[in-house]
Amino acid sequence: MSTLLDTAPVDNRVAFAEELIELASHDDRIVAVCNDSVGSSNLVAFRERFPDRLVNVGIAEQNMVGVGAGLAAVGLIPFVCAAGPFLTGRALEQIKADVAYSQQNVILCGMSPGMAYGELGPTHHSVEDFSWLRALPGLDIVVPADAAQTRIALRQAVAEPRPTYIRIGRHKVPPVSPETNVLERGRFALAREGSDATIIAAGTEVSKALEAAEILAGRGVSVRVLNAVYIAPLDQQAIAAAARDTRAIVTAEEANVAGGLGAAVAAVVAELPKSQRVPMRILGLRDFAPTGSTDFLLDHFGLNAAGLVRAVEEVLNGD
Repeated sequence: MSTLLDTAPVDNRVAFAEELIELASHDDRIVAVCNDSVGSSNLVAFRERFPDRLVNVGIAEQNMVGVGAGLAAVGLIPFVCAAGPFLTGRALEQIKADVAYSQQNVILCGMSPGMAYGELGPTHHSVEDFSWLRALPGLDIVVPADAAQTRIALRQAVAEPRPTYIRIGRHKVPPVSPETNVLERGRFALAREGSDATIIAAGTEVSKALEAAEILAGRGVSVRVLNAVYIAPLDQQAIAAAARDTRAIVTAEEANVAGGLGAAVAAVVAELPKSQRVPMRILGLRDFAPTGSTDFLLDHFGLNAAGLVRAVEEVLNGD
C-alpha cells in the first residue's frame, strides 16, 4: 500500500530520461522519435548517448507518428515523444490508423500533460487526451503517478511492447509508490485502504487524493484511494468493489471530464445492479482553463486536497 513519502517532489521526465537510456543501453531495438522537442522531451542525454537512434522529424507530428509506426513494423521499439496536446491533437488520425488499428507496437509519450504548461494557456494544455484516446480500441493508456511508476511503465513497455500512450508528467509530484512496485496491465493500484468512500485518481491527483484521505481520517472518515495508473484497459473489478465496499466514489483527473476517467468509472457504476450503485462526484475540467501556474490551475478547478475533501464530504452527506 502506498502513502505520501517524505521526499522532495520530482519531475517525472527526469525518471523517463534516465530509464529510457538504461533500457536502450541493453536493447538496441529502442529508438526515440520526436517533433523538434529534444529539450522539452528531455532527450538531450539520449541523443548524446545514442545519436543514431534518435529521429527528429521537426514540427510534423503526423509524420512523427507515421515514422514511429514504420519503425515498429520492422521490429524496433519506438518511443514517440512530444508535448501531449500536439501528439494527441495534431496526430490523432495517425494514432488511430497507424498505431491502434494497425496494432503497431508504438509507445506514445505525451510529455508535460494536463496543465503542466500552465502559463502557456489552453493551446498547450493537454486535457482532452483521455477523451480522444479512450475512444480508440486496442490502445493502452497509462498514467504514472510518480517517478517510480514512470520507470516501471517504461520497463513494461519494452518487455511487452504494444500500442501504448503514456503520460509523462512535468509538474513535480511526490513519490507515492515504492521502486519495487509492479504494475499489472488493466488494474488500478491500491494506494490506501478505506471503508467509507473511494477516491479514484490519476497522475498528479494521486498525491492530492492521499493528502485528502489523511485530512478526512482526522475527521473520522475512512477513504480508499485507487491509483488509476491504467485508464485503458479499465479496472472494472476495482470499480465494482469500490461501489460494493464503500458508500460513495469520487474521481479526480487533470483532464476534461467529458469522456475521461470519471466518465469511464460512471459508466461502470451505471451498469451495476441497482442495489450496488453508489453516488459519485467527478472532478476535473469542464471548460478551457485560464492562464496561470499549474498549482494555481489545480486550485482553480478544485483539483487539490481541499477540493477532494469537500467532494467526499458532500457526496457522503447526500449534497
